[in-house]
Amino acid sequence: MTPAFLLLLLIQAAPAASAPRPFAYRGFSPGMSYRDFATQARALAQSRDDILACQTMRQTAQVMDCGVRVRDPVDSARFYLSANVIDGLASVISFFDSGKVALVGRTQDDLRRHLGVPQRRERSMWEWTKGRRFIRLNWRGGRGWRVISITLNDRDVLARIARYRPRPSPKPKPK
Repeated sequence: MTPAFLLLLLIQAAPAASAPRPFAYRGFSPGMSYRDFATQARALAQSRDDILACQTMRQTAQVMDCGVRVRDPVDSARFYLSANVIDGLASVISFFDSGKVALVGRTQDDLRRHLGVPQRRERSMWEWTKGRRFIRLNWRGGRGWRVISITLNDRDVLARIARYRPRPSPKPKPK
């Protein structure tokens, strides 16, 4: 091969090598639309008996919480998936799982592979941040067992909840 041809191959490969990683986990990303969330969640449901259930806020249907038990087809991981949806966008998406101590190490390795080097926020907490969005891993446990949660959060979408907060009742005037 000629040196010019090799240089051309390197130049074409460089953008792909430096392409940014998507800020997502297991097909979910902070701030994704409810429609995309529901489609992905239903695709991962463990069985036909596991349906995506959503409950709307009493005051408005613009705010709802949804959840379903899922199984990832890539690695057969089973976990509980939930989301808080405001104005049709997921403000918070959470994955919950429990298992033996090795669960934390596997999850840490998986997140590092997808998102890169984390920031340690507190004991038992790692976080990856991109603007006003973050993905956070928390773990707790005891001897031989662990519970983990992975939270995807979009602060801009979450701030919309203020629109739907019930108005305080007027205070009676003193006589």
